Amino acid sequence: MNQANHNPSFAPSPGGAIAVGTPESLDGALKQIELSDSNTIPRPFGVVVLDDATRIAAEAIGMRVLGAVADLPEIHARTPFARAIVSLPSAMHIATERVRETLDGLGVESRFIPTIDDLLGSTTNTSGPSFGTSLDVHALIGRSPRPIDPLLVGRAITGKRVLITGAGGSIGSELARICARFHPESLVLMERAENALFEIDSEIGRRHPDLPRRAILNDVVEPEATLRHFLDAQPQVVFHAAAHKHVPMMETHPGAALNNNLFGTKSVADAAKTCGCERFVLISTDKAVHPSSVMGATKRLAELYIRSLNGPGGCGYSLVRFGNVLGSACSVLPIWSRQLSEGGPITVTHEQMTRYFMTIPEAASLVIQASAIDAGPAGGVFELDMGEPVNICDLAARFVRLHGFVPEFVHEGSNPNEERSTGKSHVRILFTGIRPGEKLHEELAYQAEELRPTEVPGVRAWAGESPLRDDVSRIVSELSALRNASRNETVLEGIKQFVPSIGKTSDMAQDHRQSPRTA
Repeated sequence: MNQANHNPSFAPSPGGAIAVGTPESLDGALKQIELSDSNTIPRPFGVVVLDDATRIAAEAIGMRVLGAVADLPEIHARTPFARAIVSLPSAMHIATERVRETLDGLGVESRFIPTIDDLLGSTTNTSGPSFGTSLDVHALIGRSPRPIDPLLVGRAITGKRVLITGAGGSIGSELARICARFHPESLVLMERAENALFEIDSEIGRRHPDLPRRAILNDVVEPEATLRHFLDAQPQVVFHAAAHKHVPMMETHPGAALNNNLFGTKSVADAAKTCGCERFVLISTDKAVHPSSVMGATKRLAELYIRSLNGPGGCGYSLVRFGNVLGSACSVLPIWSRQLSEGGPITVTHEQMTRYFMTIPEAASLVIQASAIDAGPAGGVFELDMGEPVNICDLAARFVRLHGFVPEFVHEGSNPNEERSTGKSHVRILFTGIRPGEKLHEELAYQAEELRPTEVPGVRAWAGESPLRDDVSRIVSELSALRNASRNETVLEGIKQFVPSIGKTSDMAQDHRQSPRTA
């Protein structure tokens, strides 16, 4: 819509056209219109968004916002437009019908066009996963992303041989996209999921056809194969993003978590050392701090192993710890989008639960920038500034409102009305209870850790000491025998010897069936 502010053909006039949608869907629709040579396609003189919550996001990208959907009669009375172009995600069928009925009532000719995401039927795009809806995730979490520093990223990537494990995952694929833009000598994508590897390799190939790249189908828990691939590729920079991350699932598969998160990390880190790698970065998690879950405990063990490898000269090992990323596989936004498309309810585990959130592109860019910082003798523990933790209930309510609905908090067994006297459609937010291994609140650092600022805004470093190498070697040796244990209890008992906080859920003791919240 930026052109709308300068092109006389977009001037408000009776009988003209408007566009209706979300900031993201409108951005795509207006670009299509601007590129069209057809004289039959009306050029809108302004846009109408779903509600006031999305107005700021639309104005921030240069759109002339006339008002919200509820203001359509007033807007029409002020400037009687004759036509409207409506572009809303297919999942927002109720909001679409509301717009259609309002326009019909005003006698306005309406033209409905699908969003780009709906046309492609895709689950991914160039900036990360699509949630099935066009949503301003920055408005959702209430924080603006930090801009990427091209000088730092270039220092870390340009002219380097880069290898990424877990390259088909949410963070791994975004790391690949960013690295590819900064002219590495070569880019190696390592992934054990065939389809995910094919997708990211194809995308990088389309966007950067001249970049030397390789797609390697490999499971990092296989040390011999992993070493062979590393010796062949001779990477200088390694980003290790491969891991098991699903907290409740790892509670019932502790052997798989131990094997992948600890011994997969060991396999990759050892291979990096053998081939003379310059920099190794482990993607870690806030769940590794005072871990109560198997996933968090095994990531904590992986952190200890990486930190124990640092010494004078050789590869610089570091880890970057951060919280949840919006839009990653099995995270809340894809789940809520699917639930909304099915008519609800939106599910939330506990009304007091909080999490740290960041977008995938911001997290990936900060990880790369952190790789340009000297790891130092402390084991290179870096923490991303995630801002303030977000209450999940507030996030769910904001998500519902951004889609044009009214949130209604309920508990299982209740029978709320679907419509209220306001005439607005309600979407239920249902409390389901905390799942195995989950905390009410996550932490990004131990209290004993002394964090200092770094040259990268948004990245802090730990000033403590590395763990003793002999202690970590003993941990690895004793846990190695449990990787393929047949009994989950045996694996859990072994992990608890070294991570005693596992299974302690003191912050979960409260009953989740409290009074329903009001939106």
